[in-house]
Amino acid sequence: MRYFLLILGVCMLVVMGIAGKRGDKSRKPPIYIFPDMKRQLKLRPQTANSFFANGLSSQLPPPGTVAQSKPMNVGGKEVYPFEDVPVNTGRIPGTTNFVELTPFPVTAQLLARGQQRFTIYCAPCHGATGEGKGITQKIGAMAVVGNLHDKRMVEMPDGEVFNTISNGKTLMGAYGPQIPVEDRWAIIAYVRALQLSRLGSADDLSPELRANLKK
Repeated sequence: MRYFLLILGVCMLVVMGIAGKRGDKSRKPPIYIFPDMKRQLKLRPQTANSFFANGLSSQLPPPGTVAQSKPMNVGGKEVYPFEDVPVNTGRIPGTTNFVELTPFPVTAQLLARGQQRFTIYCAPCHGATGEGKGITQKIGAMAVVGNLHDKRMVEMPDGEVFNTISNGKTLMGAYGPQIPVEDRWAIIAYVRALQLSRLGSADDLSPELRANLKK
């Protein structure tokens, strides 16, 4: 036992002498016992490489390649989901500011789609009317759920609502992986319609509709 402890101590000193202590600063590359793919052989984009016949590391897709994403039509322009634009991020490019309004025109079709998606993804927690009294609160699964009719929510820019749906906030998880970009904006449009149903007045209607309302 005495020799075992002696040998163990010598081994520890040797290892520490070679690898150092955890947290020590060193200019030497770290020792990886299990690399876990942290260091990989790879091609740097836009650099010369003799592996391909044309000598370039970046290659065009082979003929017949199937695209993994389709562009959205935003204001007559095609936009892909990977682009850093307001429709994908909810923010003004180059800033941390959120866009005020949805980039899609609010139509009856968009609102109908938003209502459908809201019922599937949002109503279980926020309730059908957006008051935060969904089934999850009734069964005690969620103690606190945001009321979409609160002043803070009403005054929140559309881009910030989009960011919350996409990435989650506090107790709310991220729904970006489940809900496509267009549907997220459709849900926001429907949420605004729900809020308007509480905040709107007869003065917001056209004279023709007000006349019908009085009858």
